[in-house]
Amino acid sequence: MSSFYSLIESCQSDWDNYIQHEFIQQLGKGTLDIACFQHYLKQDYLFLINFSRAWGLAVYKSHDLVEIKQSLNSLKAIVEVELDLHIEYCKKWQITENELNLLTEAKANSEYTGYVLDVGLHGDILDLHIVLAPCLIGYGMIADWLTKQHWYDANNNRYNSWVNMYASKEFQQTMQNEIALIDQRLVNLDASHIEHLTKLFRQATKLETGFWQMGLDKSI
Repeated sequence: MSSFYSLIESCQSDWDNYIQHEFIQQLGKGTLDIACFQHYLKQDYLFLINFSRAWGLAVYKSHDLVEIKQSLNSLKAIVEVELDLHIEYCKKWQITENELNLLTEAKANSEYTGYVLDVGLHGDILDLHIVLAPCLIGYGMIADWLTKQHWYDANNNRYNSWVNMYASKEFQQTMQNEIALIDQRLVNLDASHIEHLTKLFRQATKLETGFWQMGLDKSI
């Protein structure tokens, strides 16, 4: 029997490179250049728009009413709540909504979202959940990893608000719900199917790592 954690174990070094990327370590230590963080936030806005499209595909790919409702709730959460929250959060970092609407999408961003949408179009709903997992589940695990580091200062770090979002009980519960959903769907899959999902997961993880590097390099 496979589980989401077995997918991580199958590409542990790639996962560690993502979770413990230099961008994340500098963010956790409070030493990350503000311009790098602002660049990341801008590109993350564009990512969220494509993220919502991916959940729209998940609605279409759903097999039954339960899956339709789950996917629709995720879509509505991004479109009706998270995007507005992100716009407000960006304002705190001197990024205006008008600026967000005039952004050029970075190569690392378009490569990742293009991959997710392509998998969503040509694969099934489980494929889509797997390529979205490094984002949805990964961010929760990143926050958890950061808060356990001896050098992380929970009180005197200008990026604590970002860490706290993903370390919150609400987000951690969302993460656990997604892990449980994936685990349920991995039960009794044959080895070739697991290998297929592992390849999808590894590639998505590498592309997420590239997103951090994009932020660190402030690249377009």
